[in-house]
Amino acid sequence: MTADSFHGLGRGSSNAEERWHQAAQALAHARQRNRAAGAVMLVEGRRDRLALERLGFCGPVEVLNRGWPVDDVLVYLVETYGRRSEEDGGPSLIVFMDWDRTGGRLQANIRRNLESLDVRFDERLRSTLMRCLKPETRVVEGLSGLAEVLGPLVDMYDEELNLP
Repeated sequence: MTADSFHGLGRGSSNAEERWHQAAQALAHARQRNRAAGAVMLVEGRRDRLALERLGFCGPVEVLNRGWPVDDVLVYLVETYGRRSEEDGGPSLIVFMDWDRTGGRLQANIRRNLESLDVRFDERLRSTLMRCLKPETRVVEGLSGLAEVLGPLVDMYDEELNLP
């Protein structure tokens, strides 16, 4: 991918290409854990799930907003997917809320609840995308509109992660 592919996406930022590559690496790592280790992605809503599917996530993706209290959703996830991935021993849950104000509150609430249940979880993807993609989008569903540029980069890093 050339620097011209990023024209207009960086909004004047001189490090746009670097930010996009960091975002793609984080997405590739999460996608690989989702696919290979069965780590469940927890997102806010249906459109967030569709955005991840558009980026090639084919493992379990669960939606927080399903008409249940947050505590009930988290207990369901722990009971269904366990505390650790049986494949790689890592956390079985990747919490991926939007990086706007509401998403931050949800993320903090989920973090408190999971910590009180003594459940390990992964929130690195949200942290990385908050830092790397904030100028372009602040919501998970916004990744759908960026899939044409991000998708090939994620695929490239995913292939690198699969090399022996």
